[in-house]
Amino acid sequence: MIHPILAYGDPILKLKASNISIDETGNLGPLIKDLWETMYNANGVGIAAPQIGISKAIFVVDFSFFKEEENFKEEELINMQQVFINPKIISETGNDFNYPEGCLSIPNISENVIRKEKLKINFLDKNLEPQQMICSGIIARVIQHEFDHLKGILFTDKLSYKKRKSLKQELNLISSGDIEVKYKMSFFKK
Repeated sequence: MIHPILAYGDPILKLKASNISIDETGNLGPLIKDLWETMYNANGVGIAAPQIGISKAIFVVDFSFFKEEENFKEEELINMQQVFINPKIISETGNDFNYPEGCLSIPNISENVIRKEKLKINFLDKNLEPQQMICSGIIARVIQHEFDHLKGILFTDKLSYKKRKSLKQELNLISSGDIEVKYKMSFFKK
């Protein structure tokens, strides 16, 4: 099922997501399917459960969108389409890596965000098998972006005060629903 994506300004996007308990793991199939369908419908590359109003620690990413990137390292991947359940970042290392980011919850805005180049992350995959991934470049960046959603952090939170201030009007239009997007969104009514 395709869900509306929560827009910037919805308080759910600022919450820390809860880990998925053992009791809940048997019911993840429909949620995972909904995340993929919602993400692909919006032409996204990744989406976290809080973006569809479910404050749980799970996100999905399709890395195949980045095959043409110069810093894409396919050998670092477990799967091109990866599910991350209860992820935990072990380390973020290397040089600062500046790259433009966008977000399905913040449509029509793309800004350079500085992140660390390398990442080590533990997680459960879609089969609830423990995994560890060590990755770098664009793969690490996409994971860091989606992981931030589970912590209630948006990419705009990583921008300088001056840059956020310059985007204030655009962000207000998004939160009020005064934008055009090609996918279904949900706007928080105060």
